[in-house]
Amino acid sequence: MSRAAVLAVDGGNSKTDLALVGADGSLLALARGPLSSPQHLGVDGCLDVLDRLLTDAIGGHDGKVAEIATLLLAGVDFPPEEQAVREAVEARGWARRVNVDNDTFAVLRAGTERGWGVAVTCGAGINCVGVSPDGRHARFPALGEITGDWGGGYDLGLAAVFAAARSEDGRGPRTSLEHAVPAHFGLEAPSQLAQAIHFGQIAQRRVIELAPVVLAESADDAVAAEIVQRLAAEVVALARVALKRLGLANDSVEVLLGGGVLQDADGDLLAAIERGLREAAPNVTVRPTASAAIVGAALLGLDGLDAGPEAQRRLRAEFEEVRVG
Repeated sequence: MSRAAVLAVDGGNSKTDLALVGADGSLLALARGPLSSPQHLGVDGCLDVLDRLLTDAIGGHDGKVAEIATLLLAGVDFPPEEQAVREAVEARGWARRVNVDNDTFAVLRAGTERGWGVAVTCGAGINCVGVSPDGRHARFPALGEITGDWGGGYDLGLAAVFAAARSEDGRGPRTSLEHAVPAHFGLEAPSQLAQAIHFGQIAQRRVIELAPVVLAESADDAVAAEIVQRLAAEVVALARVALKRLGLANDSVEVLLGGGVLQDADGDLLAAIERGLREAAPNVTVRPTASAAIVGAALLGLDGLDAGPEAQRRLRAEFEEVRVG
């Protein structure tokens, strides 16, 4: 394969997408692999994952594969982290130019052609970025509880386990989560699940798998609905603060929702988020991104090459054909 124009990476806490894209927007190669967040794997571990995906995508490589590399990674929240990854990629010689940033920027670019607005992503964790028309950014550290975060898939799952346990022993209200949560793991009772987690038979990290269970149960269960409403409030809080910091609260702004939890959010959750945001920013438009985050990473790469709208349209169309999500 001839050298690509763009090496694009959307590297998350649960999966990683890597794409090679031509200057005309053609999708040359695409590979998916495990998590690559340097927060969990370290910089070298992150790049080792990407190196394997590159090999999977093009059958081996010996240095430069693209003109520009755009790596948007979960766990890259501060300038020193961006610099460390950028220097490590430069040392491997994958591209002439290297741009590194947080993966939430991929959600924003995937969802809008404007190049500015607010994006909230909710996958394993939760994060938000805002970009103003003049290029200013509003960001959050997104380090979990130590920076005041709640609302990722892990948090939703853990809240479900908590509610199920208290339903079983009577400390809390009865909830359908009492049965739905252990059933997801092939068990009958929350106490059995607690024991399995305690003895390491089920990794506690797997509670992230329960986020869809919470969303499904929330239609008919008050406790699950309360967890989902808390998520909506957290999304609203992040986006509201980003809009305020950028002075966009009264403007017509797109708020894009992405990540595994929000990408397929149902009508009730979307309505709750939009209601909450319109109280502070009456002209916002709230919607899930129509394209996967890897599309945003690739588009930002094309932006860096000053590719025109035709290349961008082709890129979106070719990704749509492979239905990456």
